[in-house]
Amino acid sequence: MSILRQKLADDLTICRILNGMWQVSGTHGYIDPEKAVLSMVKYHNSGFTTWDLADIYGPAELFIGKFRKLIEKVKGKDELKKSQAFTKFVPNPGPMTSSIVESYIDRSLEKMNTDSLDLVQFHWWDYNNPSYIDALVHLSSIRDKGKIKHIALTNFDTARLQEIKDKGLEIISNQVQYSILDQRPEEIMIPFCLKNGIRLLTYGTLLGGFMSEKYINSPEPTREQLSTASLQKYYNMINAWGGWSLFQNLLQVLEQISKKHRCTIANVATSFILNKPSVAGVIIGARLGISEHIDDNLNAFEINLDSEDYIKIETVTQKSNNLFESIGDCGDEYR
Repeated sequence: MSILRQKLADDLTICRILNGMWQVSGTHGYIDPEKAVLSMVKYHNSGFTTWDLADIYGPAELFIGKFRKLIEKVKGKDELKKSQAFTKFVPNPGPMTSSIVESYIDRSLEKMNTDSLDLVQFHWWDYNNPSYIDALVHLSSIRDKGKIKHIALTNFDTARLQEIKDKGLEIISNQVQYSILDQRPEEIMIPFCLKNGIRLLTYGTLLGGFMSEKYINSPEPTREQLSTASLQKYYNMINAWGGWSLFQNLLQVLEQISKKHRCTIANVATSFILNKPSVAGVIIGARLGISEHIDDNLNAFEINLDSEDYIKIETVTQKSNNLFESIGDCGDEYR
């Protein structure tokens, strides 16, 4: 079986399921570095060659560096060309001089054991501080030097995308939360992206693990049972969307669909988003060295949801709260 791949840019082809590395940041429990790197090799050898990480995800960039050294040692430099690592530049809002921005990028280059970053996904916490434009100008200059191949965004809203476009700054993608529960990108983000040739990389598609058979007919979890940062975050999203009871209804419908397609609920949830306009890839968290879902993730590429499936899903989602009205555009939950 071949992994479904897609061009994110003319010189950048990715696996449409990206391996998310937030789980190594320390907020999901201890990760053994040696086991993690060996697990990364297993993902790579299975065709899952695209990694999503950040400079604030604990040792994630160092793991990429060690992974690259191991791949080069075992399989040679040519094998490294099959791997893509997308880091994030997440500074605290403040003055963004050329030297400040380049120092962050140089640090990522060193940790990741490369002389050019495939994609830098820029995140900015506070729009009241307009220095995000300065940062993007400097990132563009660093890209022109060759230290960065492409520039992207993380959790920027549509208004800021328009502002960035109007200033002539080139970005190729925006990373946003997008799931069967959270379909806010469809309001104004996706129409803008389609018009301007910007792709979406999505996260939260599996709600940190809630989108699984494990939680069908399960009592509502207590706060003490939410053992990871992902579960805590997406439990709050479930409540904002419509609550545990409505979520149970959704899981039951997704279970029916999964049985029809002989797959898992996670596969259905992944396929649902992969088929959306502008979506280049879905980020699925990898608890490296602890639990792997390689075989299950492979199945997501084999599913073809039909109109009957979409209608069943909509019978539940139409009963939910409008998250665009209650939260706002993509990324507004962080501001």
